[in-house]
Amino acid sequence: MGGHRRLWWVLGGTLAAAFTILGFFGREVYRQAPPIPERVVSVSGRVLMTKAQILDGQQVWQSTGGQQQGSIWGHGAYQAPDWSADWLHREATALLDIWSLAESGLRYDQRPLEAQAALRARLQAELRANRYDPDSGTITVSAERAQAMAQTAAHYRALFGGDPSLSELREDYAMQDAAVADPAR
Repeated sequence: MGGHRRLWWVLGGTLAAAFTILGFFGREVYRQAPPIPERVVSVSGRVLMTKAQILDGQQVWQSTGGQQQGSIWGHGAYQAPDWSADWLHREATALLDIWSLAESGLRYDQRPLEAQAALRARLQAELRANRYDPDSGTITVSAERAQAMAQTAAHYRALFGGDPSLSELREDYAMQDAAVADPAR
């Protein structure tokens, strides 16, 4: 009987330690979460999105079963892409094309390798720069990046809105047509 009592103490201690660690890291997830900006604006001051719009979009995404389709920062299902990575990839691709067309009249993938390398270096600097102002809660982006964001948002409106040209992609992602039937949502 004495051996069992010791095992119960070991089990209790192990559970207490495990839940203490889980509680600590659970708190840290929320404490270190990236801030949701009050607004995202272009350098000209045009408001691209507000905190309310971001939170509304998050709610719509959750109402469609978002994490059952794809993931955010690697958390969720893997039938569809990681939406944050997909957005960044599409925005980066659009930005490369915007810059390339402005410089040469050619799309990025039509340019010589040296020109592509220069544009990729510029892209890396653009995407890695922290443009968040913690005092005002504002992210300020370049005019070109605002244009790339608009193109990316249009893709997602079409994807979630039921655009027939994206039906094959929706099928690949195991999404229903018109997952968000009302664009005003």
